[in-house]
Amino acid sequence: MVLTHVQELDDAAAASAVVFASRYVQEPLPRFELGKKSISKDAAYQIIHDELLLDSSPRLNLASFVTTWMEPECDRLILEGINKNYADMDEYPVTTEIQNRCVNIIARLFNAPVGAGEKAVGVGTVGSSEAIMLAGLAFKRRWQNRRKAAGKPYDKPNIVTGANVQVCWEKFARYFEVELKEVKLREGCYVMDPDEAVQMVDENTICVAAILGSTLTGEFEDVKRLNNLLLAKNKRTGWDTPIHVDAASGGFIAPFLYPELEWDFRLPLVKSINVSGHKYGLVYAGVGWVIWRNKEDLPEDLIFHINYLGADQPTFTLNFSKGSSQIIAQYYQFLRLGFEGYRNVMENCMESARTLREGLERTGRFTIISKDQGVPLVAFTFKGKDTSLAFRLSSELRRFGWIVPAYTMPANLEHMAVLRVVVREDFGRPLAERFLSHVRMALEELDDEAKGGPVPRMRVTIELGPAAKGSGEEATARVVKRESVVAVQRSVSLAGGKTKGVC
Repeated sequence: MVLTHVQELDDAAAASAVVFASRYVQEPLPRFELGKKSISKDAAYQIIHDELLLDSSPRLNLASFVTTWMEPECDRLILEGINKNYADMDEYPVTTEIQNRCVNIIARLFNAPVGAGEKAVGVGTVGSSEAIMLAGLAFKRRWQNRRKAAGKPYDKPNIVTGANVQVCWEKFARYFEVELKEVKLREGCYVMDPDEAVQMVDENTICVAAILGSTLTGEFEDVKRLNNLLLAKNKRTGWDTPIHVDAASGGFIAPFLYPELEWDFRLPLVKSINVSGHKYGLVYAGVGWVIWRNKEDLPEDLIFHINYLGADQPTFTLNFSKGSSQIIAQYYQFLRLGFEGYRNVMENCMESARTLREGLERTGRFTIISKDQGVPLVAFTFKGKDTSLAFRLSSELRRFGWIVPAYTMPANLEHMAVLRVVVREDFGRPLAERFLSHVRMALEELDDEAKGGPVPRMRVTIELGPAAKGSGEEATARVVKRESVVAVQRSVSLAGGKTKGVC
């Protein structure tokens, strides 16, 4: 039996329970320990709501690839499914079926060799980070099993990637004890060179990871050339080195804008692909997907079977219990948009990116380093050698509400400071034009600073005094000290390591 304590409120207390929180929450609330007493639901809501107003607007966050807008109908579906446990397949069979539909839709979109009556092999994840961990584990286990069967050492696996990979690849390598061999970038080439990658492959390489949509510049890597070079090396050496495609950003772009581009399961060495539903899959944060070419590419000993939630349930994820909302939302988008709808959205995003690129080029101040083919984003650098300008422009744009990341490139290109604007579905031409106007204003501010040097400021100390009793006058204030302050130019120390977005 559940016992509930009901507190009776008198009329005055009941009336105050709906008044704006600041009127009756006068004492500071504990932040890092549980409060001794309860507060009303209205007050709890209002306090948190008000504090969240200090967050930036998601719509103006041009650093993020993650979806920030969905249709109201989908918002309702998300709320309806928020209390369903995705892991409980026996209790929520329809949700499980919806996940299976999504897996099969994505697999066929990526040209997996799946027959009309066959089911694809894949799973929904929290994001591409988890998807990459799962794919990497499958490659490591398959490599270890082959090495054991051949009586060879299996304690030094490695993976070959470009230095432009997202930080989750570093996490995978460190967490699961795999050496990460990175192809360095060079001036004018900001993605992995397939020739150099294949040269780095040895008998301990569990896979080569190619990126379809680099976080740094949005560029697609040449997966087809990588496949052909690796096929030749495998034939020459007798190895069986496969490819994984990290299509976190580009997986929901390439099929609609570049259908002839061969990067997916049409290439024989591509054994698995991950994609982020919460990026250009057009779903709020919290959903990714990993698809395997065949059942044989996912070792059976990595799959667990449980029955304590009902019937036998196979599971292969790093997480277990989680909400079903994002899976349902992904299916809504597939059903709602279809191929035509996704293509229209991606074309609109690319058009907005072109507007941005042309507007930035007209200023004469920037060099665009992103490509026309790739993720709809614009990555650009200041002309000249002053890398601090990128960080100062990023700071200036925050005054208008825009979040534009400024970051240094990886090893060999640390001298480059890049700004990047990601175009999402909710960033249309009007916002693009307004953003460009703010860029021009921010550039004028930077120019004025450069001409006039540090701007002097005045610091004033004011003494407040109480009003005389009964006088009806306001409190007094008098200036007790004035001093001029010269602004000091400070350099910004840059953090090392990856400066990448999230999956």
